[in-house]
Amino acid sequence: MSDVAKIEELVKKYQALKTEIAKIIVGQDQVVSQILISIFSGGHALLIGVPGLAKTLMVNTIAQTLGLDFKRIQFTPDLMPSDILGSEILDENRHFKFIKGPIFANIILADEINRTPPKTQAALLEAMQERSVTVAGHNYNLSLPYFVLATQNPIEQEGTYPLPEAQLDRFMFAVNLDYPSFEEEVQVVKTTTTDVQATVNSLFSAQEIIDIQHLIRRIPVADNVIEYAVRMVGKTRPNSKEATDLVKNYIDWGAGPRASQNLILAAKTHAAINGKFSPDIENVQAVAGSILRHRIIKNYKAEAEGISEEQIIKSLF
Repeated sequence: MSDVAKIEELVKKYQALKTEIAKIIVGQDQVVSQILISIFSGGHALLIGVPGLAKTLMVNTIAQTLGLDFKRIQFTPDLMPSDILGSEILDENRHFKFIKGPIFANIILADEINRTPPKTQAALLEAMQERSVTVAGHNYNLSLPYFVLATQNPIEQEGTYPLPEAQLDRFMFAVNLDYPSFEEEVQVVKTTTTDVQATVNSLFSAQEIIDIQHLIRRIPVADNVIEYAVRMVGKTRPNSKEATDLVKNYIDWGAGPRASQNLILAAKTHAAINGKFSPDIENVQAVAGSILRHRIIKNYKAEAEGISEEQIIKSLF
């Protein structure tokens, strides 16, 4: 099958996937799209939202429809790296045997990732970047595709450990979850307070998703689109000549080269699921908000004057 036919097939399967997910998840169309773009691009996503917005249910549903193995890790202040990665034990023959931790799955939901100390947060870093973990000097490869979806509660900051910039940068998307609209909330209450359980069908296999990730990387991109993405990321750096006034006044640190890479990868996926064979500037703009949001660090002046990341990102277009 040619790449053109594969993209046309992907568009159909993507629509079927959205329909399947909508059986359980009401609304949140943008959020679901961004998570799927992230998975098809081979990236990770950070979900930021208050409790009770069905973050766990959403990830579980997406994992089922994609036919992937799913594990949830609830982060707590006393969680140790070995609780995530696994540990070596002595078996009955007095040989060391490695017992795999919950990190060995295709989709990991890292719930409330800012609840756990940096030592445990860092245990995820190697897995996210290298798709492997090192325990007691031995390297273990994780099964592909591998995708980390972490959640954060933006309200409660007391007793939490904010993610360091190096780790935030590993996440392709930072997605904000808002409250549902009135109609959506009515629908949620109707469907969740009855005795009827909706079930979803698995539409993909792990190998199909790996093939899609390779297909996305083969999509050609015009030089002017790449230059536009790199220029946009360059404008977020306060010391750069092209920085906008908003950036110079309200940003301490801008985004790094990983932002440019992710912008192009996500734009390719965004184009593919919309039936286009090459991304243009509109596709880059469509994914820019969630890719740059967590990579720009505002200063106290921005906080004091109520300048949001969205306003700053819009000024870069």
